[in-house]
Amino acid sequence: MLKFNLKNGLTVVGHRMPSLSSIAIGIWIGAGSRYESKKINGISHFLEHLLFKGTKKRSCQQLTQAIEGIGGSFNGFTSEEATCYLVKVTNKHLNIGLDILSDMVRNPLLKKEDVEKERKVIAQEIKMYEDLPSHYVHEIFDELLWPNHPLGRNIAGTLKSLSAIQRKDLLNYWKEYYQAKNIVLTIVGNYKENEVRKLAERYLGKTGKGKHQQFSPAKEKEKSPGVKLLSKKTEQIHLCLGGRGFSRNHPDRYGLSVLATILGGNMSSRLFREVREKRSLAYEIRAESRQYHDTGAFVVSAGVAPGKTKEALSIILTELTKIKEKKVKESELKRTKEFLLGQLLLGLEDSSSYMLWLGSQQMTEGKIKTLKEIKSRINRVNREDIRRIATVLFQKNNLNLALIGPLKNKEEIVSVLKI
Repeated sequence: MLKFNLKNGLTVVGHRMPSLSSIAIGIWIGAGSRYESKKINGISHFLEHLLFKGTKKRSCQQLTQAIEGIGGSFNGFTSEEATCYLVKVTNKHLNIGLDILSDMVRNPLLKKEDVEKERKVIAQEIKMYEDLPSHYVHEIFDELLWPNHPLGRNIAGTLKSLSAIQRKDLLNYWKEYYQAKNIVLTIVGNYKENEVRKLAERYLGKTGKGKHQQFSPAKEKEKSPGVKLLSKKTEQIHLCLGGRGFSRNHPDRYGLSVLATILGGNMSSRLFREVREKRSLAYEIRAESRQYHDTGAFVVSAGVAPGKTKEALSIILTELTKIKEKKVKESELKRTKEFLLGQLLLGLEDSSSYMLWLGSQQMTEGKIKTLKEIKSRINRVNREDIRRIATVLFQKNNLNLALIGPLKNKEEIVSVLKI
């Protein structure tokens, strides 16, 4: 693995895949929704959109044509803890790819008319996701887990916060966060190391040093379960059930990933078999864990028929109780570990996936775990670890429930929340 710092403090990480014809490049910024106050909620995402609208050297059309004209693709995304701009090009076009990305990050125009146009686009994006209950229920769930905290807010912001963000706010945010010590460059694919070093210095070496930004730590949640019901005319009840989990550096992080996979990570999982295969209560049901710098979550999500909500919840809670009371079989544990490791290895055969894997670790953790280390940590998880983690997390005071759909009797649903 390639890793070095430019003189201004910007970190560069890379991984050579010499058999490929592609190179994936990502510029990561330590700026996401959890860095924002309520007043400017959504500004990281707003700025991400605007950087595609043109630079001091290139128009929006020239940016897209420069990449697509060489057969490449580019995109961007904003998460809770980072913003990333990425391109994928053939290996002979590393220079162009890095030139375009660095130009966007270092020289955005942020024209007033673009700000107003994109404000309308993002408003439609917010409304679109509100119209997708399977997505929106997760936002409601996050509000329950992290009340009055940035992690509990929508990454895109609200219509109110979006309307209040002005060009000067965006410009000030860019000046503060888009600085070398708050940036990671990741390159994966068929490249030459000396070329990466030379181009990184050429295109990003003059970026101001700045500093690595800090965010507000997650607060402890109230010691009582939270339930929120959004009554809406839908064909299904969409639900999220779960609570606080473990942070990215917690020793039980990988144990929780194994536990979530056993419960609802694939078609062999317990919840898939019990809720879908045996009883036909849902088309889709899954369990997952999420990790942030200082906190995390576990969540079970599903879409069920309105008249079957109580039954589905009872079955889910029964499965959570079972895994606390009885150790999983060794064969089930082994199969789950092989699934997790296999999915990771298959994903890392793609240069873009590998770039995202490297960049997210370096940006959010300041270090990169090797595949050998991750494999070792997953393989060390034993049957008692699974039961112990389940016992710690699957408690009534750590249960939160968010629902969207035509359900009116909240009290009846709350009465089921016993574990």
